[in-house]
This record gives sequence, structure tokens and C-alpha cells, in this order.
Amino acid sequence: MYYDDGGGAAVAFFIFFFFFWLIFAAAGYVLTSWFLMNIFTKAGVTGKWRAWVPVYNFMIFFKLGDLSPWLVLYALGANILLSWIPAVGWLLPLATLVLSMLAAWRVGLKLQKEAVWLILYFFLSIVWLGIAAFDKSRWNLVIPAAPWARNGFFADRSTWEGIPSQVPAGGYPSNPATAPGYAAPPTAPTGYAPPAPPAATPEPPAAPEPPAAPEPPAAEPPADPEAPKA
Repeated sequence: MYYDDGGGAAVAFFIFFFFFWLIFAAAGYVLTSWFLMNIFTKAGVTGKWRAWVPVYNFMIFFKLGDLSPWLVLYALGANILLSWIPAVGWLLPLATLVLSMLAAWRVGLKLQKEAVWLILYFFLSIVWLGIAAFDKSRWNLVIPAAPWARNGFFADRSTWEGIPSQVPAGGYPSNPATAPGYAAPPTAPTGYAPPAPPAATPEPPAAPEPPAAPEPPAAEPPADPEAPKA
């Protein structure tokens, strides 16, 4: 008598799940690399092959985002070596995500994207990459320097051939918010309502029209001459 304990079904499900995950991961890799390739082209990076090399492509993304590209290797190594520690295991991926969002923030600024776009990057980073890759935005370096750009652990001090420097010609423009003596503009107090604009000035009444000139009396026709008497 044949007895099936469900082991064959479990193996079949595992094989199906593995191939489904493999196809999903391959599709995600292809799309991400394709989007990065177009972003790199906007930034003036030479060599489209750079976007298709795993890990290296995100090192370039960090570099374009004014972050040290070596942070990618540090984060990858820490996740591999320390992920087994209970408390650190879930903190490391979160720290990696924060670094990635910092790079996306700076790349987005250079592609005329407001900081609110990071919400989309947090939930659907591949959609954010697709929009940044194929919209009509152009790469613009004339933005204030990142808080960590000049010094610090996050600052990018590397120079790679084929990847343009992210420092604008003549240096970064000044940021008024960080200039000495800067004071934020005063805000209106709570409940303050601006004064109403003055009412429109009424137009003066129109001048009365002059009276019409009297018409001249009609001329009487001349009388007929009298007939001569006999």
C-alpha cells in the first residue's frame, strides 16, 4: 500500500518557490541596472557597463549622491559578518537603508526632485529610480553642499576615472541657512490675520453735459409781391 506523507508536495513547493524567487530577483536586478544606467548617463558617467556590475553600481550611486562609495562595502561586510547578532541583525539593514536614502536625496536634488520624493524611494525604490531615469530632468550640480560634503566619515574624497566630480566649478554655492548671522524670517503669530486691502476708491461722478444750444428761429418765406393795380 502506497503512503504519501506530503514530503513530495513540500519539495515541489520549495522548488517552485525557489525558481519564482530567482526569476523575481533577476527581473529586479535587470530593471534596477537599466534605470541606474540612464541616471548615470544623465550624470555624465562614461561606460554604461558600470551600471550592470553588482555592488559597484551602487558605489557609483553613492558617489553621485555625495557619499563615500566605500560605505557600500562597509555596510555589505557588516551585514554579512554581524547579521547573526540579535540586536545588530535588524539595525544594520536599517542603517544601510538610511545611507541609501541619503544618496537618493542628493541625487534627487540634482535631478530637480524635492525631498518629499524620498517617501516614494522608501516604499518603492525601483519606481523612484525609473522616474529619475526617464523623466525630462537634467543633471544640475549647482546646489548647496551636503552637510557632510567637506569633512567627516561620510564625505567622498575619492576620484574615479570616468565619473565626473560632483563639486561645481568654482565650488558649492553658499547656503544662506548656514551662513553666519543668518536669521530665519519672522513668522506670523497664531491667529494673526493680515489687514484687509483698502476698499476701492469710488470714481468721481461724471461732469454734467453742457446744455444744448438753442436752435435759431426758422426764417419765414418772403411774401408774394402784390399785383399792380389797374
